[in-house]
Amino acid sequence: MIDIREIQAILPHRYPFLLIDRIIELEPKKKIVGIKNVTINEPFFQGHFPGNPIMPGVLILEAMAQAGGILAVKSTDNLEGKEKTVFFLGIDKAKFRKPVVPGDQIKFEITVIHERAPTWKVSAKAFVDEKLVCEAELTAMVAEKKNG
Repeated sequence: MIDIREIQAILPHRYPFLLIDRIIELEPKKKIVGIKNVTINEPFFQGHFPGNPIMPGVLILEAMAQAGGILAVKSTDNLEGKEKTVFFLGIDKAKFRKPVVPGDQIKFEITVIHERAPTWKVSAKAFVDEKLVCEAELTAMVAEKKNG
């Protein structure tokens, strides 16, 4: 539904910090589903951990926030025609259930809990092979992008 080129048009992140590969479902103001393919080529695996590569939990949270940011940008009407940016404001109730390793594909399911422009609160869940690996509530704000 949304490929990497459109993701890059929405988010300012780039390698090695762009952590969403594709959006496979989007229902504005309600839900987004995104994919991250985890490979041994990721730079963080050099040190996390040698001989036992595990994706850092903070990067799973960041990937969920990026998916939530795409949902918020694609759902924000009050900035129509303007470039938008997303600011990550908070993480609540974060839990890590299972490690994520090279070869896994993470599916992120983000659903809106509450939205009152410009602030969004979402429920974020990450799954590998339909098993929950991480969950959290995330808060963000969408604003007009300032150039300069």
